Amino acid sequence: MSPTVAGVLFIVSLVAVLVLLFRPFGDYMFRAITAPRHLRAERFVYRVVGVNPDGEQSWGVYARSVLAFSAVSVLFLYVFQRLQDRLWLSLGFGPVRPGQAWNTAVSFVTNTNWQSYSGESTMGHLVQMSGLAVQNFVSAAVGVSVAVALVRGFARSRTDQLGNFWVDLVRVSLRVLLPVAVLAALVLIAGGVVQNLSAGTEVTTLAGAGQHVTGGPVASQEAIKELGTNGGGFYNANSSHPFENPTGWTNWLQILLILVIPFSLPRVFGRMVGDRRQGLAIAGIMAVLAIGSTIALTVLQLHHAGTVPAAAGAATEGVETRFGVAQSATFAAATTLTSTGAVNSFHDSYTALGGMVTMLNMMLGEVAPGGVGSGLYGMLILAVITVFVAGLMVGRTPEYLGKKIGAREIKFASLYLLTTPALVLVGTATAMSSASARSAMANPGPHGLSEVLYAYTSASNNNGSAFAGISVNTTFYNTTLGLCMLLGRFLPIIFVLGLAGSLARQQPVPASAGTLKTYQPLFIGMVVAVTVVVVLLTYLPAVALGPLAEGIR
Repeated sequence: MSPTVAGVLFIVSLVAVLVLLFRPFGDYMFRAITAPRHLRAERFVYRVVGVNPDGEQSWGVYARSVLAFSAVSVLFLYVFQRLQDRLWLSLGFGPVRPGQAWNTAVSFVTNTNWQSYSGESTMGHLVQMSGLAVQNFVSAAVGVSVAVALVRGFARSRTDQLGNFWVDLVRVSLRVLLPVAVLAALVLIAGGVVQNLSAGTEVTTLAGAGQHVTGGPVASQEAIKELGTNGGGFYNANSSHPFENPTGWTNWLQILLILVIPFSLPRVFGRMVGDRRQGLAIAGIMAVLAIGSTIALTVLQLHHAGTVPAAAGAATEGVETRFGVAQSATFAAATTLTSTGAVNSFHDSYTALGGMVTMLNMMLGEVAPGGVGSGLYGMLILAVITVFVAGLMVGRTPEYLGKKIGAREIKFASLYLLTTPALVLVGTATAMSSASARSAMANPGPHGLSEVLYAYTSASNNNGSAFAGISVNTTFYNTTLGLCMLLGRFLPIIFVLGLAGSLARQQPVPASAGTLKTYQPLFIGMVVAVTVVVVLLTYLPAVALGPLAEGIR
């Protein structure tokens, strides 16, 4: 079977299973989030935290709850790393250095999972299990909670109540993420992914040399790493490591785990607003962008011009032979279209234009389908921008789902849209103007710029994948990338919740003959066009100097 045919079958099978899961899994999440009764285990958590699960919150209180929980999480994870050498299962590793501990704590709490360290030689098992893996659950649950609060803003009227953050956080963690992650971990163990508490094994290589191979609770972390669109690998090689991703079918399963929640959340949206066609429209927009990106990246990697790729039949450098080019390109598209950041191939070895596609995926705002929760609220922001533009074109007051999009609403949406580009471009410019930052670059010219641009795009969009080629474990990069992760996560969340509060206070506007039907193919095409045009206008100069210049010269 040719690589092209195998790649097509790989993508088609993924799409087919995602379509089959869209309705049942979306309905399951809807019931978990909106159920009227609390489980006994959930009530116990509420008593420990000291919150009233039956009380609701305004958008300001909801936002403060998100920020307070995240601040405590950063502090806890930072201290946990700094005290690692005094903890059980430390494997003899010393405390993580302050700058790196700060960067890692911020990274995992913001669902970025950017890693400036090698997990198998830096983090003990307890830190991996009780620190990093726990944040994989709760940071993903925070994203879903914020998305649900925004949907309530569309669904409710004449109120300032958006639900209860603590209830949303606990329900998403215990009813959605935990059971699916347990099931996925068992399947991964059956597929050969490592799960133990071993300090490691001394082995003899084929060349006769000795090597220490670290074991650990890999499968349990791998499952939530992908399901929660986190991406932080147990090993430095991430999902290209055979202990994390041993076979072609485990590779397929990991991509499915990455996509299943983001692609099913539009079903939750449709049911919560009382019009399932709206959910299908949002899923359709995501699908158009995702399929187009995946095909483009796969084609560029399989058939890119050049002496070496032509001789090999494809761009095979940095690609695991057990996966091949097509599976690796699909994995790369899935992780950069979401906020996952996991890798099963070396993105720095991609063709110039293939690497550009991975960057553009993140620059879209990771909305196709995006991170767990963040993809849905990012896409709804773009839908709001689209109906505003459409309203201006025909001279009508913009409306979406019966809510007027006025000055206050468009300000929140615009601030959301401008935050990450500002962080990406300012961060990249600052790094390129800093002598210490430039000295950490291994490559000059357009490719070096691409590596820096990729790093700040990944951090600001809370993706976490890396082009590599630069030494990021420095004071400059640990600090600036950490700030980009914080601001790129929490400023947009504040703007989303502000928009939700503004929408919830409105009285619904009855639909009329002139109301834009936001569930039809025309609207899907309009949102896709607005998304692409906004990205091109914002990032084209930077992309032209980096990957585009390298690809066409």
